Amino acid sequence: MNSKRTWILIAAGGSLALMLGALAFQHIGGLAPCKLCITQRYPHVIAIVIGVIALAIPRVPVILLGAVAAAITAGYGFYHAGVERGIFEGPTSCTSNSISDLSADELLDQIMSAPLIRCDDIPWEMLGLSMAGWNAVISTGLFAAWLIAATRKA
Repeated sequence: MNSKRTWILIAAGGSLALMLGALAFQHIGGLAPCKLCITQRYPHVIAIVIGVIALAIPRVPVILLGAVAAAITAGYGFYHAGVERGIFEGPTSCTSNSISDLSADELLDQIMSAPLIRCDDIPWEMLGLSMAGWNAVISTGLFAAWLIAATRKA
């Protein structure tokens, strides 16, 4: 249970589980992802590939690349959750702007050019955390699992 291989499987398997969950929410649950949601997926895919490589070549530098991928997606998750809560300003390509100083024509233009899936909306929440928030928390745990894997001898 405490082997390097086990921790690599936990870390890469966690990214796989998060990806499968995201795809299930999208394709079964009908929750289309925004641009930030998609961005959070790339490091998970990379972590899965690194996990496969690390199982074949269980060297510390390879394992640390998995930790970097997990840290990146955790960072994106924290940022995205902050955008959803109004803590951070999100990308202008997928968040709404203030309408207080807009004319009717400018407001109509903003509505017509708005993205279909906004990054500052929370389409699903559990225990007070959005999907982005859960990604941040779980990915932080996966980062720790990668680091534990890097410290194991065999």
